Amino acid sequence: MGLPGLRRLDHVGFTVPDLDAAHAFLVDVIGCEYLYSLGPFSSDDDWMSRHLGVHPRAEMVENRWFRCGEQAVFEVFHYRSPDQHNAMPRNSDIGGHHVALYVDDLNAAIEHLGDHDVEVFDGPTASKGPAEGNRWIYFLSPWGMQFELVSYPGGKAYDRTVAAGPAGRSQ
Repeated sequence: MGLPGLRRLDHVGFTVPDLDAAHAFLVDVIGCEYLYSLGPFSSDDDWMSRHLGVHPRAEMVENRWFRCGEQAVFEVFHYRSPDQHNAMPRNSDIGGHHVALYVDDLNAAIEHLGDHDVEVFDGPTASKGPAEGNRWIYFLSPWGMQFELVSYPGGKAYDRTVAAGPAGRSQ
């Protein structure tokens, strides 16, 4: 049994070292829509650690909300904290992560990133097995966070298998 009433992912939050630079990247390069800002917020008691799991004297200087495409919403934080770490985790590190963005035309999106001097990893890579039909490539934000572009306009092999239903019959 999963979470009662679970419907969808609501938003992804992440912390950046320079909120203005992240804002420019998300709006001008990625194409997100800026929604609103909140903050600052801090507390003289242990509210920050009890509610957010951060140092009790941490200050959430500001956070900004962005809509990215049809569904994704990013909550982007700028914090100051006495115990703040500034090393970006790799995918292979505990807590490592990336944000994947679906695009209709992967080649055009890669070219767009190159036009904006964004560091793009090798690829694109064509998936195999249940993900066949998907092409993907990783890139870095200006603050070093990993993002991924994915595209599978004809669907993935998994989608076609599920659609065929039991014994390969179309549903």
